[in-house]
Amino acid sequence: MEEWTLEKTLDELKKLVTLKDSTVTGDIVIVVTENPQMVAYALVRGISRDTGKRDEWWHVDLLFLTVPPQPVSWTLRTAQVTGQEVFTMGGDKRFIAAIDTGAAQQTRTEKKDQGVKKYGLKLIK
Repeated sequence: MEEWTLEKTLDELKKLVTLKDSTVTGDIVIVVTENPQMVAYALVRGISRDTGKRDEWWHVDLLFLTVPPQPVSWTLRTAQVTGQEVFTMGGDKRFIAAIDTGAAQQTRTEKKDQGVKKYGLKLIK
């Protein structure tokens, strides 16, 4: 069995999910962590400038979409919060990037146009 690495996981994710070049409040982000080995979604609840630092650092408030939901606040540089680089926290690799939810909708529409049957939920009384 192949050894798990964050980089291999990112390569596979990028084939399945369209990532945005920017991240704003209200975005859904995908978060990949090395320890624990995890891939999760989170909602960006806020982004504010860390005025105590000279370079571009941001306080990023996330709500991990887990059960139960878990709020966290990370301080990240622009390249880190926009998926331009893998970074470390406590010596463990991490990656965060906003997903393009519009691209997902477009893909479903294209499949529907190609004759792929669409399944949905029905209310059964």
